[in-house]
Amino acid sequence: MLETLLPILIFAALGLAVIGAWRRIRLWRQGRSSSVPLLKGLAALPRRYLVDLHHVVGRDKAISHTHVATAGGFVAAAVLMILVHGLGLGASEGLGRMLGWPLLAASATMFVGSLFVARRRRHPPARLSKGPWMRLPKSLMAFSLGVFLITLPTVGVLPAGFLEGSGSWILALVLAAVVAWGLGEMVVGMTWGGPMKHAFAGALHLAFHRRAERFSTKQGGAGRSTGLKALDLKDETAPLGVETPADFTWNQLLGFDACVQCGRCEAVCPAFAAGQPLNPKKLIQDMVVGLAGGSDAKYAGTPHPSQGLGGKPVGEHHGGPHGPIVAREGTALVDAETLWSCTTCRACVEECPMMIEHVDAIVDMRRHLTLERGETPNKAPEVLDNLIATDNPGGFAPGARMHWAADLNLPLIADLQQVDVLLWLGDGAFDMRNQRTLRALVKVLRAAEVDFAVLGSEERDSGDVARRLGDEATFQSLARRNIATLNQYRFQQIVTCDPHSFHVLGNEYGAFYPQGQGGHYRVSHHSTFIAELYDAGRLTFSPWEGGSVTYHDPCYLGRYNGEYEAPRRVLEALGIRLNEMERSGFRSRCCGGGGGAPITDIPGERRIPDMRMNDIEETGAELVAVGCPQCTAMLEGVVDKTAEVRDIAELVADALVTPPARPRRGEHRSPDARTDEVVS
Repeated sequence: MLETLLPILIFAALGLAVIGAWRRIRLWRQGRSSSVPLLKGLAALPRRYLVDLHHVVGRDKAISHTHVATAGGFVAAAVLMILVHGLGLGASEGLGRMLGWPLLAASATMFVGSLFVARRRRHPPARLSKGPWMRLPKSLMAFSLGVFLITLPTVGVLPAGFLEGSGSWILALVLAAVVAWGLGEMVVGMTWGGPMKHAFAGALHLAFHRRAERFSTKQGGAGRSTGLKALDLKDETAPLGVETPADFTWNQLLGFDACVQCGRCEAVCPAFAAGQPLNPKKLIQDMVVGLAGGSDAKYAGTPHPSQGLGGKPVGEHHGGPHGPIVAREGTALVDAETLWSCTTCRACVEECPMMIEHVDAIVDMRRHLTLERGETPNKAPEVLDNLIATDNPGGFAPGARMHWAADLNLPLIADLQQVDVLLWLGDGAFDMRNQRTLRALVKVLRAAEVDFAVLGSEERDSGDVARRLGDEATFQSLARRNIATLNQYRFQQIVTCDPHSFHVLGNEYGAFYPQGQGGHYRVSHHSTFIAELYDAGRLTFSPWEGGSVTYHDPCYLGRYNGEYEAPRRVLEALGIRLNEMERSGFRSRCCGGGGGAPITDIPGERRIPDMRMNDIEETGAELVAVGCPQCTAMLEGVVDKTAEVRDIAELVADALVTPPARPRRGEHRSPDARTDEVVS
C-alpha cells in the first residue's frame, strides 16, 4: 500500500511545486526588465549558495552548522527520495541498499538539524518572525522522520513486508500522512508560500542577483559593490525612481521574496534602535505584500517602532503591484517617514544572509518622491536648492571655499597643472570644526613633503547628499561638472578626509564615462594615505601621552569600502592602544549622519549619535578617534558627551616630529616668511 502511495505523493508534490513556481515567476516578472546572464548565474549558484552565502551565515557558528545540516540534508534526501521511492529504484535489492543508506544518513542529518531549529524556536530572539515560522521545526522533523522510516525496509533494517500484515494499513496511512505533511511544507511550500519559500526564491535570487560583483573570489568569497545604480535621465520612457512595486526590476522583486525574516537587519538598524519609523525587515515584507497584492495583516514580526509617533499599526498598510508604494493621502504600503528615516549605513545589507539590497530599494523609492513629486521633508528642499544655486548644501558663496586657508598659501592645481596628489576638501571646508581637520591634514602632507594641490573655488560638492536624498538629476549635474574640471589636470590620486566624497568619487563617478574618458580615479581616504606615508618612513611621531582611546568606524569608509585596518594602523603607529567598542568594524553603529538623515530629521524616541556615545562610554575611553566630518559633527553634537572627539589627522598632526621645512612648489610667500607659520 505504502509503495503505491509514495510515488503518487512525491510526484503530486513536485507537480504542485512546478505550478507554484510558474505562478511565483509571473509575480516577479511584473517588474521592469533587467539584463542578467541566466545560464552563467545558474552555473554560479552552487558556489554562491555554499560559499559566498555562508560567509555571512557563518558569523553565527551554531546557526551556520544547523543550516548546513537541515538544508544540506534536505537537498540530498529529496533527490535520493525521488530516485528510491518515486522512481522505484528501491525495489532492486542491490541498488536500493546502495541508495538507501545515503538516504537514511541524509534524513537523519536533517532530523538532527531540525532539533536545533526547534530548540531555537522555543525561546526565539525578538528579531525572529513568529507566526507560520513557528511550525518550521515540526515540518522539518515530519519530512526527515517520515523519509527515514519509509526507507528502513529498503536497506533491510525492517522486513520488506512489515506493513502488509493485519492492521498494518493504519501504520501505512500514518506514515503516508507524515510524508505528505513534510512534502507539502518542504516542497509545495517552497513555491506557494510559507517558511520554506525563501529556499526557492533565495536560490534564484543568488543566481540572478542585481549585484553579481558581490560574489567575487576576493575577501574570502565576498566582493564589494556599494555604488548606487545610475538613472538614465535621457530615457523618457523609464520611471524616475520607483512609484509602484512593478517599477522595481524583476530581480529586485525576486530578492525581496527571498527574505528569510531572520531579523538580522532589524537588530543592527540604527533608525530602528532609535525608535524611528523604520524596520528594514518589515519594509522588505511590505514590498512582498505589494508584489502579490493585499495588506500587511499577516506580518508576524516586530512592527515599525512608530505607533507612538503617528505611525500606523500592522494591518493598515495595503497595496498591489501597480498601486503607489507611498500614498499622497491615506495609507499605502509604506509611510514616507519610513523611507526618510534611513541613514543608508548598509548595516542591514552587511548582515543579510540572503544578500538583499535594502538601501538600493530605499533610494529608488526616494528618487520618485523627490524627482516626481518634489516631496522631501524638513530642510531637504532648502539643501537641494542650495546645491543647485551654489554647488554646496549650505548655500555658501562658492568663492568662500578657501577662506579657512587664507594663511596657508595652498597651491592650486590650476597654477601647477600636474601634481602627485589632489587634495579634495569637501564641503567640510565651510564648517569651522572640520577646518581644523583640514588644517591638520595640510600640516601632515607638508611634513611628509607630499606634492599636492587643491582645486580651490573650482571644487563643487561631490553630490553625495543629493543622490542619497533621491535627487539624481542634481547629483549627475554636479558629477559631470566635477569630472569636466578634473579632466583638465593631471594627478596620480585624490586624497580626502571625507568618506562620503571618497566613496562617490571612487565608486560612482565612473558610471558616467567609459574607462579612460574621465570619472575613474584612484581615491584614498586620508587615514589610508597617512598609513602609507608612515610605512614609507616619511612621517615620525612622538609617543602618545594621552588617555584611553577608542575608534569609531565611519559607515562610508568601512561597510561601503572595506577600510578598517588603515585607521587602526595609524593609531597604533602613534602608540595608541585602542579600547574597541562592542559594535566596531563591519558591525559599527552608524553615527546617524549619512543618507541626509540630519537634514530630513525624522523624529524618534532617542537620537542615534546619543546611542553611539553610549557605546563609547562603555569602553571607558576619554577620546574617540574619527575619520569623517559627518561623524565628528554628530558625535560632538551629543549633549553631555563623555569623550573628546578628534579626527585621526588632528592626532597625527599633534604627534609629528617635523623636520625643517623646505620651500614648496606652487607656494607664494615673501622671502622673510616664517617656516612654522606655513607648516602649522
